[in-house]
Amino acid sequence: MDTSVKEEISFDGFSDWFIHATPLEPLWKNQPSYLVAQGSYLLGGVFTLIHALRGGGRLRYLWLATILHGLAVESICYVLPDVDNFWHSQTPLMFFGRRLPLHIILLYPCFIYQASIAAAQLRLSKWAEPFAVGLLVVLIDVPYDITSVKFVHWSWHDTDPNIADRHYWVPWNSYYFHLTFAASFAFWFHSIRRWLAPQIPKWQSSSIGIEVVSMVLASILGPLGGVLLFVPIYHPLHDMFHIHSEVTFFILLTFSVLLVWSEDRTLNRLESDSIRLRWRWLPLVALIVHYSVYMG
Repeated sequence: MDTSVKEEISFDGFSDWFIHATPLEPLWKNQPSYLVAQGSYLLGGVFTLIHALRGGGRLRYLWLATILHGLAVESICYVLPDVDNFWHSQTPLMFFGRRLPLHIILLYPCFIYQASIAAAQLRLSKWAEPFAVGLLVVLIDVPYDITSVKFVHWSWHDTDPNIADRHYWVPWNSYYFHLTFAASFAFWFHSIRRWLAPQIPKWQSSSIGIEVVSMVLASILGPLGGVLLFVPIYHPLHDMFHIHSEVTFFILLTFSVLLVWSEDRTLNRLESDSIRLRWRWLPLVALIVHYSVYMG
């Protein structure tokens, strides 16, 4: 029999369910580190947005697509019981039944946008670049995951076997998730546009209609592709042979590193794949703030 205490949250209409504000004073009193962390993502979100608008081309669509991708991922987690296994602490602004903090919406461009523009500098193949994006996202995510769980910025459920194997309180599958979902998103974001407008250089924007279609489809197919990437490694090894999740993650990590490294050793670079960035210091400052907050 379940003897745990459960409190049902009630909402005063749709608007109260959709968005809820909490005064800063009690939040600062109880979790000051959480507000500092939120500030770093608000800053990172603004800096990456300015960088995208200043850079032009497809960067603005990339930034917005990461937002849509994040909303799709978070919504799926709240709707499907099998993956509804975490809970964020309350923040000044919460969305979707007080489940989604504002800074988590901006976390996705802070992670995926920055990883994407960094990976683009390597001009890798269409198969290797998505995994480079995934690897960079994991590097950005590690201090966030470890520190946030320790300070109860969010918590994982203890009863889900898929997140039972942990490292410094963080499920190994969190890193697996970030790598695969980011890789899937990056693959679809570029592939769909390439299929719809094959003659246009990779980072040059096409018509608004084509870019919007590519952006929306990438945000939807990104989570689906990420789920499918759990199938060849994690599920057979963990579910059938009961192999620890640390092992399955490092198998994925090794494959990704070898793929990116081998592609980076080749000289087959296409000038049409190059990206010219303006105001490079903006994402660098955002990353410095990020690592200073979580590793300082």
